[in-house]
Amino acid sequence: MVDINKLVGSLLSSGAATGLAGGLAGGFASKMVKKKTVKKMGSTALKVGGVAAVGALAYTAYKRYNESQRVAGSASAVQPVQTQAQATNLATLFAPPADSAFISDKNDQAATDELGLILVRAMIAAARADGRLDAQESQAIFQKIESLGLDSETQTLLVQEMGQPVDMDVIINSASCPEVAAEIYVASLLAIDVDTPAEKSYLAMLAARLQLPPPLVAELENQVSAQKMLA
Repeated sequence: MVDINKLVGSLLSSGAATGLAGGLAGGFASKMVKKKTVKKMGSTALKVGGVAAVGALAYTAYKRYNESQRVAGSASAVQPVQTQAQATNLATLFAPPADSAFISDKNDQAATDELGLILVRAMIAAARADGRLDAQESQAIFQKIESLGLDSETQTLLVQEMGQPVDMDVIINSASCPEVAAEIYVASLLAIDVDTPAEKSYLAMLAARLQLPPPLVAELENQVSAQKMLA
């Protein structure tokens, strides 16, 4: 049986990053979860795995964004007000509430798999953003895939997804709500180091097509950058 959640976790927590033309933040997710940076997030992330890691990052950034927007819209701003999120170090993560659109119903495996596949496709698309994927790199990718410890069905799915042309319309249309849009952007950030003009242009295009407000984009980028530094 295909294990999409394990696939997402493997891509985030292994050296598959290097093989995927720039990396999926190798080691980041597993360290983030094992350290239990935030008590509220630890057990949930361990149960749900890779998808939960992306959801926690997106939710925490979204929370910071919403609180900063409320402060900015306040008419009584004689003294700058420091919100809880602003006072909290960027390394602190919060688990999305159970009824949040950032995570699917834990009893709905189909929904969890659907979200996981969306994130996998987003990561693959971002990793291809600079257009560099020659035969040698392709061989390295498949060697990395074999080392992930995935079952044969899950491994076959990953190979198939990597062999498909990137369809941005499918990725964009998968963002059924702003929360999922934020998760797609987070997954894309985790897939690359954003050190080439092509990657920067890709992310700008992605944010625009996902209709993410610039202040939210900044929070998502800051959140991911902070976590990568901990890896």
